[in-house]
Amino acid sequence: MTGDGYLLDNAQAAAGTRLQALSELFDASTFRHFDAVGLTAGWRVWEVGAGGPDVSRRLADRVGPTGRVVASDIDVSWLPEGKGFEVLRHDVAADPPPAGGFDLVHARLVLVHLPRREQALASMVTALRPGGVLLVEDADPVLQPLLCPDEFGPEQELANRLRRGFRELLAARDADLAFGRTLPRLLRAAGLVDVGADAYFPITAPAATVLELATVDQVADRLVAAGIATTAELDLHRANLRAGRVPDLATSPMISAWGRR
Repeated sequence: MTGDGYLLDNAQAAAGTRLQALSELFDASTFRHFDAVGLTAGWRVWEVGAGGPDVSRRLADRVGPTGRVVASDIDVSWLPEGKGFEVLRHDVAADPPPAGGFDLVHARLVLVHLPRREQALASMVTALRPGGVLLVEDADPVLQPLLCPDEFGPEQELANRLRRGFRELLAARDADLAFGRTLPRLLRAAGLVDVGADAYFPITAPAATVLELATVDQVADRLVAAGIATTAELDLHRANLRAGRVPDLATSPMISAWGRR
């Protein structure tokens, strides 16, 4: 990637907290889509860019002993062995897909961060068995750019200004902040059929505060270095979050798109 690499590095201490918060916010929506495509016992599943173990563990429970779940990531430090799924250190944009073919391939908040997202998408399509389903879920921050949609006070104004700075850092590292909306078109262009899509974003949830605190911890030094915020402003934002002065935090819309080979 350009700039200084992936902004939200899984090697950072706050990454585990951030991954857990993302699971709390989005797993219910993700598994609603798994149910809709017919996920059942015996399926072979590739979880791309797994990050933490939560989705992969639940997938392994769903497919049972007759199925297979491969959880891959460039950094597998948050993926424990022996939890019912295979762990694979893997770069989806550069490495060939795992062998065997899959009934379901899933990636959440992966492609939006990859400069070579076209190659990654092609690899996931190639990995599908005939009739297999690809489900890609990615954010679209341009659709809803505010951390606090109800910007009624100085705490919300500060939070939104810091969120704008965070998006600037992401864009400088080749993240496509309007990528989510392109997914239906890209899946059709890849030759998939029965393509559909929807969007989900919570506006008030305790996990959103946990997510914001962890994200600020991960990017604070870079926000200061870029002149986007001062240390005092970041400390004030953290204090506002912990005191409950900004309870209504929204995520970027999560666009979920699916198609069948």
